[in-house]
Amino acid sequence: MAGAATSRPDTLARVSTTTPTRRRPGWWHRIDTAAGGLALDLGLYAVSAAFAAVTAATSTLLPHRAWGGIAALGYLAAAFVALGQLLLRRHRPGSTLVGLPARWLVTVLTWSTVALLPVVVQSVQRAAGRTDRAQEEVLVVEESGRRLVETGTPYLGPDAIAALPPGEQLLGYTPYQPGMALFGLPRAATDAWWSDARVWFAVGTALALLLAVRVLRRPMGTAAALGPDAALLRGVQAATVLPVCALTLATGGDDLPVLALCLLALAFAATARPGWAGVAVGLAGALKLFAWPVAAVLVLWGISRRVGLRVAAGALGLPAAALLPTLLVDRDALVENVLRFPLGHGLVSSPAQSPFPGHLIAEALPAGRAVAAALLVAAAVAIAVRLARRPPRTARTAALVCGYGLLVAILLMPTTRFGYLLYPVAFLVWAAALDVPGIRQPAGEEGPQGVDLRT
Repeated sequence: MAGAATSRPDTLARVSTTTPTRRRPGWWHRIDTAAGGLALDLGLYAVSAAFAAVTAATSTLLPHRAWGGIAALGYLAAAFVALGQLLLRRHRPGSTLVGLPARWLVTVLTWSTVALLPVVVQSVQRAAGRTDRAQEEVLVVEESGRRLVETGTPYLGPDAIAALPPGEQLLGYTPYQPGMALFGLPRAATDAWWSDARVWFAVGTALALLLAVRVLRRPMGTAAALGPDAALLRGVQAATVLPVCALTLATGGDDLPVLALCLLALAFAATARPGWAGVAVGLAGALKLFAWPVAAVLVLWGISRRVGLRVAAGALGLPAAALLPTLLVDRDALVENVLRFPLGHGLVSSPAQSPFPGHLIAEALPAGRAVAAALLVAAAVAIAVRLARRPPRTARTAALVCGYGLLVAILLMPTTRFGYLLYPVAFLVWAAALDVPGIRQPAGEEGPQGVDLRT
């Protein structure tokens, strides 16, 4: 190996830019690892219980109130368990009841009670005749599935939307990519609780996250397992039990399979599977536009690792394959739903109006929408320049770019939702789980010890 280093004088310099590191802000590391991670677990569950209780008592959205009534109890139970673990750790620090496997079990049980149980309860109540147990996006996705079966496209054209009564025109829009309609196919086949789109959102989310954990998780008992697996647990918590995720899945849910597939794509990237990374983010992009920036970042990551075509094949090919049939069936309907409506040029305005800076500027200033759009474009250009000058060379860096980039975009978009914050939060926390020492690098890069892995 000394000869290889001598003949390749740039090897060590390049290794220094590609070797994974676990550098995190000191304050976050101290909070995250306090009491073996149990202190932050307790804080997460306790604050979430309070949030759910306030939601149950004050929310004007009935599905949200129903979620809060169930989730508050689930979070409270998890908080008591975490408190018991903390007390036990003081007296028996080596007990298996306070270790990482026990924390994983508590996380899984908590997600089951604060997200999956409310999904089932609201789906059953809706099937029994309750009309206040689902948000509009559930109805939209299910209706798009029915239209896909009957007409070959999930979208209504502008003339068909204009012909609807004014109160129903909003529900006539399907501002998603064509693949999202697949979650509505069970309802098109039968009217039962298990055909609710949220049930299948939950199934898709669980499968993608399970695969991501399997891809990243180290064998328990190895010396390197504690750090990476603890970070992985925190990433899973951010995508599951965090209230913004649990509430979204229980009441609407369409964002969660998109998020889970993006996290899976980053996990594949971190473990030197660029082709599969492209497939995972491509599937996410076939569901919703929010995955497209993630796909772009991963393609740039692939280019920096000389595997760009392998990433792009799935990342760009799968969304294109999903769009092509609907484009051939009704081009105007596709443009009206996936372009004009999200950009604010539809027959009706989107109800997504959370008080973030972009929305406040659009509403308060003269020509505010143009100002907000200009700020958004300027931010996009700045991020693009940064990526062109310093493309991400590790999956961790790609996750951080996605997290901060989407956070800026969400804050500056004139039309946005508070729930969209689940994307940047999950990406930023997930980044630490991708920072695993000793993992093999993609073809075309050197490994951690300076070994050239190219064949």
